[in-house]
Amino acid sequence: MTRPREVKVALLGATGAVGQRYINMLPRHPYLHLEALMGGESAGKKYGEAVHWLFPDPIDPEMAGTVVKRAKPESAKGCDIVFSALPSEVAAEVETKFAEAGFTVVSEASAHRMDADVPLMIPEINAEHLALLESQKRKRGWKGAIATTPNCTGTGLSMVLKPLIDQFGAKRAIVTTMQALSGAGFPGVPSLSIQENVIPYIKNEEEKVAAEAKKILGTLSNGVIKPSPIAMGISCNRVAVIDGHMETLYADLSQEVTPRAAEKSLETFRGEPQRLKLPTAPDHPIIVRKEDDRPQPRLDRLAGSVPGMSVVVGRVRNGIDGRSIQLTLLSHNTIRGAAGTAILTAELMESEGYLGT
Repeated sequence: MTRPREVKVALLGATGAVGQRYINMLPRHPYLHLEALMGGESAGKKYGEAVHWLFPDPIDPEMAGTVVKRAKPESAKGCDIVFSALPSEVAAEVETKFAEAGFTVVSEASAHRMDADVPLMIPEINAEHLALLESQKRKRGWKGAIATTPNCTGTGLSMVLKPLIDQFGAKRAIVTTMQALSGAGFPGVPSLSIQENVIPYIKNEEEKVAAEAKKILGTLSNGVIKPSPIAMGISCNRVAVIDGHMETLYADLSQEVTPRAAEKSLETFRGEPQRLKLPTAPDHPIIVRKEDDRPQPRLDRLAGSVPGMSVVVGRVRNGIDGRSIQLTLLSHNTIRGAAGTAILTAELMESEGYLGT
């Protein structure tokens, strides 16, 4: 296989919790090369001095000595793609400026996710949605474009729903989430609020998960995404786990199905990233555990051939009848649910020619 060209990368919001995950992952990438770090208050400082580093392994020495630049298009000159880990309240304006200036932006923020002409990407599910980028450029008169990645909770859920919808016609999904603290960013939830506690509310989360999953699972026709018709009921909870969002799923199906048939559907699920053998694509996007007490965040959040990029499923069983399945799923919220999916999206863009030459 021909080695891909070097793709030069810039990162917006480099010092935040998700920004740090990019810094943690990208130095090992075979062809995405991180050229520019950008921020607000951190601008002008060396990254190692500006960041409150959250990982046990040390900062890559080259990154630690890199000076953070202002979050302006000129700071990313020469880069092929811009990853954005900005807070949503500033992302809408800043990301638009980068797209207008000719950059392809892959954003973690919610600001543009539900825009009709912006692809909301999980590459295993909806690689064809990247076609929206060209119509987005024409419609908006931009030289560049914006693609987004989903809410971290909706990522694992959507990946598990995809094979169930395709093979068994899942019609309704009832979901309860147990979401890790890192999903709230840093410093996140106050310690006295979460210790010895579960918080049964995360602002706007339930609405976002349902709306975004329906868009991701929707079909693209004539430049328009028709959302999936699946009915969804979501209940979101914050729990005292550092990383790893766990969810229970109850799905009503269009046909009779055995637990083993459902497990096989999940185990054999593959997407375009696996066909293309992209570097950040796990061999098995969904891993099924047969033990009664798995998955567990501490044991399974880094599962898979690319650690943290596989969704782990367990406790697959029928619901109240043979036309229903219930299960437990776990996904790493800052890897598969954030930086990892954005990196995989960039790899898919490069493979499909969306980043130019």
